[in-house]
Amino acid sequence: MKYTQLGRTGLKVSRLVLGTMNFGPQTGESDSHAIMDAAHGAGINFFDTANVYGWGENKGRTESILGTWFAKGGGRREKTVLATKVYGNMGTDGEPWPNQDRLSALNIRRAVDASLKRLQTDYIDLYQFHHVDRATPWEEIWQAVDVLVQQGKILYAGSSNHAGWHIARANETAARRGTYGLVSEQCLYNLAERRAEMEVVPAAQAYGLGVIPWSPLHGGLLGGAIRKAEQGEAGRTASGRSADALSNTKVREQIQRYEDLLAEHGLEPGETALAWLLTRPGVTGPIVGPRTAEQLRSAVRAVELELSDELLASLDEIFPGPGPSPEAFAW
Repeated sequence: MKYTQLGRTGLKVSRLVLGTMNFGPQTGESDSHAIMDAAHGAGINFFDTANVYGWGENKGRTESILGTWFAKGGGRREKTVLATKVYGNMGTDGEPWPNQDRLSALNIRRAVDASLKRLQTDYIDLYQFHHVDRATPWEEIWQAVDVLVQQGKILYAGSSNHAGWHIARANETAARRGTYGLVSEQCLYNLAERRAEMEVVPAAQAYGLGVIPWSPLHGGLLGGAIRKAEQGEAGRTASGRSADALSNTKVREQIQRYEDLLAEHGLEPGETALAWLLTRPGVTGPIVGPRTAEQLRSAVRAVELELSDELLASLDEIFPGPGPSPEAFAW
């Protein structure tokens, strides 16, 4: 496994991030524990979760699964850079109630303590704002974060699904307060979805944030979706975002060109999509959510995969990015 520093911090993290969103809803506790053990065995030390994972009546379940794994000991917590998120509604009474979601100082305080309890740990390495809260000023958010850092409950703060101007506003506010500010941005970014390159990635680079792409295979679309469908191995790609996208003739032709190109080079589509992200400026590492040991091994192979300049140019032809702003929409 290769490692890098998270943005401008001194924190060393693996070039792959283990995503845990399926732990609970799709993967049972024992299998989830086995996947996390295998991830450590492969050198992955960066794990990502969120307080709402588990979803619906089971929200919080994913953090609890991580907590029982940490409780096994064996250095599991000490070897893990733990990232979780706050924003979604965590009310448990079935009725909407104020201050159980978003980024008010009150909800942040409550949410951190609840996450720590479920995770069975006394600190969170990276505490991420899962979405923009347009109703809460950054001064309030940073005041709450400063208290948590002083208490030793969190070490760093990051964002997720924020626009470039949100990142700028957040860190300019932090600078005025003498606060460290955001150190990472977790965003939708892959070969088929490159809009982050217009402003989000440049803003992250300018302010020293590490970029953590989620959905690196775009819901399975970049993982050999057409080939798997033809071979009857589609699995999750046979429905949802991937299937919807392939019903579009233009998208299907684009994905076919992609799979044909990689077949010529003897490369696996999913591994190539991950390897491509690792060549992108500012990217710390993509989030991968393996459901099997082989999927984990495939993701790890991507870290060592070297893509030629010729292949990268061909990928740009198939999936042209928008380019940085303002040139992307002006002259």
